[in-house]
Amino acid sequence: MIKTIIFDFDGVLVESVDIKTMAFKKLFEMEGHNDDDVRNIVEYHIQNTGVSRFEKIAYFYKEILKSDLHRNEFDRLCNRFSELVVDEVVNAPYVRGADEFLRKHSEDFKCYIASATPHDEMLEIINRRQMKQFFKKVYGSPMTKGNIASEIIIKNRCNKHETLFIGDALSDYNAARINGIQFIARTRGDVDIFKEVDCRKISDFSNFLNIVREL
Repeated sequence: MIKTIIFDFDGVLVESVDIKTMAFKKLFEMEGHNDDDVRNIVEYHIQNTGVSRFEKIAYFYKEILKSDLHRNEFDRLCNRFSELVVDEVVNAPYVRGADEFLRKHSEDFKCYIASATPHDEMLEIINRRQMKQFFKKVYGSPMTKGNIASEIIIKNRCNKHETLFIGDALSDYNAARINGIQFIARTRGDVDIFKEVDCRKISDFSNFLNIVREL
C-alpha cells in the first residue's frame, strides 16, 4: 500500500514542459546563435527533461557551441532563463486531474516535490500557485532527484515498498530505480520515452487514485 508519493513537477503536475522548451529556444536565439545550434540545443533539452538547466547550459556550451562559458556569463544565462519561465509556469494549467487529486487526497499520503528546477524558484512557483499545503516538503536543484528521493526515504523512515515516484523523464525513473522504490511514468502525446522501460504509465490523473491503491 502506497503511503508516500514523490512528484516531479513540470510535465507531471503542470503542463509546463513546452514553456521551458520555448524558453531555451528564445534564450539562445537572443544570444545570436545560428538556427542549427538552436535546433540542437532544443533537441537536447527535449531528450533530457528532468535534468537541471545548469547542467544543460554547461553542456550546450561545451558540446554544441564548442565555446568557453565564464561564470558571470553562466549566471547571466541562468537568471535570464528564470525570467523567461517563472510567470508562465505559475500560470500554466494543471495536468488533467492533478489539481483535484491533490485537493482531495494529499492528506491521505505523504506528498513531496522533487524537481530539477532551482530550489528557491520552485518554492516561489509553489507559493504563487497556492500549492504549498499539499506537500510535506518541496525539493529542487542543485540536489539530484536520486539524492532527493534518498533523503525523503531516510529522513522520514519511509518503507521503500510503500513509496512511489511519478515523473515524466528517464532521470525520474532512474531516481526511483536506484532507490528501490516504485515508479509511474506520466506520458504525453505520441512520443513515448519510456517505450523500452517496464513501468506503469498514465497520461493524466483521472484514474490515479485507483492505480495507486492497486500498487
